[in-house]
Amino acid sequence: MPCLVRKGQGRKMPSTKIELNHNQISRVQGLDEFARLLFPNNRNHQMVFLAVFIELKYASDQFLPSLVFLCEKYGVGRRVLETVRSKMRRMGLIDHVSRFNKRYGYREGWVFSTRFRKACTRLSDLPMAFRQRIDPKQERKDRDLFRYL
Repeated sequence: MPCLVRKGQGRKMPSTKIELNHNQISRVQGLDEFARLLFPNNRNHQMVFLAVFIELKYASDQFLPSLVFLCEKYGVGRRVLETVRSKMRRMGLIDHVSRFNKRYGYREGWVFSTRFRKACTRLSDLPMAFRQRIDPKQERKDRDLFRYL
């Protein structure tokens, strides 16, 4: 007979959303703390993140032809590896290089990306940019935003 779980009862899944605040960011000193910041409440994902990051960091030319060997080397599942890899790619930490890329010698594989750093820099500049009063019509536009939310 199927077991029905009533609303409000049962096991609650921990959130995996990244919540950043200035205190957390200022306290990060190591790669393990960075992993906890990007993959909260999931030690498996943190471990795989560290494995990918460290292997890529110490690979020759910081280039890995494949990430599959990490499954056997670190004893992690392929599905977890793919989940972490895709999140790292969406964040802009790593990139997949096509075999048609001359810069990497026409080799296919994984490299560090600069998109995450650039996006974080852009994000840090946004509050100052939004605070500036450049256009006199901007106040009306800003106040009209409430109608569209």
